[in-house]
Amino acid sequence: MAGSETHYTLPRASFDKPVKLLIVVAPYYKDIADNMIAGATAEIEAAGGTWDIVEVPGALEIPTAIGMAERLSNFDGYVALGCVIRGETTHYDTVCNDSSRGITLLGLQGLCIGNGILTVENRKQAEVRADPKDQNKGGGAAAAALHLVALARKWGAPRAGVGFQPARDEYQIAGQSKDNTSA
Repeated sequence: MAGSETHYTLPRASFDKPVKLLIVVAPYYKDIADNMIAGATAEIEAAGGTWDIVEVPGALEIPTAIGMAERLSNFDGYVALGCVIRGETTHYDTVCNDSSRGITLLGLQGLCIGNGILTVENRKQAEVRADPKDQNKGGGAAAAALHLVALARKWGAPRAGVGFQPARDEYQIAGQSKDNTSA
């Protein structure tokens, strides 16, 4: 039984300069999300960091919002929070797999993301994993993001050509051709 196992937890990350994280949450199960947010914010504040929060409609939109924030804002890292409970259809598998895949791909580009999207069989499992006095995977996701930020700072600035991010001149604005001439 998983509840009787002991696990090693890394010591809390520490920082010389301030750290700011964006919490991206899909509050479909609002009480579960609120508990995970409480855990995440407590962990960030305990490490001396600050945070901002945005809500998105569902778990599938979390990677998109993180990608947008990375391009348009200035955060050191991200905390992805949500809950997907198995239903009667295969939609559960799609949401679990694709939200996780999106977060993984962003991470491979160098983003510091803690994945706190619960993927559970039933509501009881979600409640246990979001319980502020027990496992609270929101706090765990924030701790993971903070550790990745610490690693990124330790190893220095991102290098060009690493990951899957195209060169800056490859970005296009909808309606504009690559050479910026009018259509």
